[in-house]
Amino acid sequence: MASDWRAQGEAKRLYILGCIPKKWRLTSPVPPASELRDVTEYIRQFLSPREIEITETDAVDIVAQTSSGHWTAVEVAEAFCHRAALAHQLVSCLHEFFVEATLEGAAKLDAYLAKHKTPVGPLHGLPISLKDQFHVKGVETTMGYIGWMGTFQGRRNDPRHKNEESELVRELRNLGAVLYCKTSVPTTLMAGETANNIIGYTQNPRSRLLSSGGSSGGEGALIALRGSPGGFGSDIGGSVRSPSGYNALYGLLPSPGRVPYQGAANSIDGQSTILSVIGPIAPSAQSLELLFKVVLSQQPWYHDPLVLEIPWRDEHVRETRALIERARPGKPSLAFGVFSYDGVARIHPPIARGFELVERTLLRLGHKMIRWNPPSHARAHEIVAKTFDMDDGTDLRHHLGLSGEPRPKQVIVCDSRPELKASEIAALNVAKREYEKEYMDYWNSTAALTETGRPVDGVLCPIAPHAAAIPEHYRSLGYTSFVNLLGYTSVVIPVTFADKEVDVRAASRLPSNSEQFIDWEYDADTYHGAPVGLQIVGRRLQEKMLTLAHHIGEEVARDARRV
Repeated sequence: MASDWRAQGEAKRLYILGCIPKKWRLTSPVPPASELRDVTEYIRQFLSPREIEITETDAVDIVAQTSSGHWTAVEVAEAFCHRAALAHQLVSCLHEFFVEATLEGAAKLDAYLAKHKTPVGPLHGLPISLKDQFHVKGVETTMGYIGWMGTFQGRRNDPRHKNEESELVRELRNLGAVLYCKTSVPTTLMAGETANNIIGYTQNPRSRLLSSGGSSGGEGALIALRGSPGGFGSDIGGSVRSPSGYNALYGLLPSPGRVPYQGAANSIDGQSTILSVIGPIAPSAQSLELLFKVVLSQQPWYHDPLVLEIPWRDEHVRETRALIERARPGKPSLAFGVFSYDGVARIHPPIARGFELVERTLLRLGHKMIRWNPPSHARAHEIVAKTFDMDDGTDLRHHLGLSGEPRPKQVIVCDSRPELKASEIAALNVAKREYEKEYMDYWNSTAALTETGRPVDGVLCPIAPHAAAIPEHYRSLGYTSFVNLLGYTSVVIPVTFADKEVDVRAASRLPSNSEQFIDWEYDADTYHGAPVGLQIVGRRLQEKMLTLAHHIGEEVARDARRV
């Protein structure tokens, strides 16, 4: 059995490499990570100036070019396919790669534009990458399991194998997007790093000594290398946000019920205490807004019973922009909570410096800042842990058992307590509801502190205590999972990079008030060059978080250029 799963994994790994056209295969070995940490510039030597121009253009501007006919969908698709092929050879970020079908589809888009003088949709000719839990016709979905190869989600002889298409995929096609690859995930999806027994470990392009995050780690790595202008991942505890923050990208966690999940594969399917949510990842906030907005334009509530009938609300965005414009020192129109320590895991110096940079910018702009002292996040973590463990690992063991493959070390243990009975699940749901109410009341109470007449507009929070994780050292999802528990909205903002010459002081020595306390030794050299991102958290169903993230990210970048 052991040799069988290894052989199957090796065969799939070689198949993925075989999908790369020979002209795009590297002919010389890539220097080891110890000699070449950052490959974000290294990749450019294999691309033409035209390919670099196309692949380093923002999604919004790509659509403007392809929809007008200034760029063809074929040349854009080919440029991104080439760069994605290179990215995979550098950091192992792809599970599926379908170049021939992609170029055929792009040619049809060009023909449609030539004939009708109008684009197919608002994403006409835009390449979009997808995490390998979305079903695409003609393409396999393994979700990192060897036992899913040749099956439909582990079911043999199921006619849906390579014939099923997820609702989001259908909508992206309707919008004119070009689908060309599916990106790597950790086995089970339940991990903060991306590793599986098929392709191995997905490295961080900024520092191949570190993780690209998880579980949408392949998306983060591919987009960081500009092998994709934007893509979609999923998040139940941080799986969109950690890859975004670890790779200097923007990432959106919408509230449950906004983006369709219908027809996508998942772990512990049917668990509904905390819902997994689909969200986009991209190099800019404006790209996130484009992707989110156009998906809502497809009225997914008519195709997914769990999607709420809430279209994009421009009025919320206009109101927020007006508040941004009105802000003045001494007369704040916006207020933010600052939450840099959850009582469980102390942040490292680069994360602390990231907070300082953002706070300085927001104060310059005239926004009000208050310290965030919410209900215990240790309690939130306990509810999350019980939720993830509620089936005692039954789902995990079943799918690993299909091939006999071992569980990768990075996978979060989901079998640490007995399977919950119905009455225990009910009690867990009550505890969650009570925590939600307590958090809501606290948020409302901040109106007395903000000077704006409203509670805080958002909360600045770490994504993790550290910059991109050291392999096998991701142990804390408390800074992200509380957002999933509450069903809130969150957007990741890239802020800076760890610098061993600057971030040299010891890690914070704030006291711990939790038995779950985690501390790491801080090694400035190991983290050097790793991206530092923060998230801005807002309450449920709030489009304005994208507007605020765009504002903050733009202003922080402007201040950095001044320095």
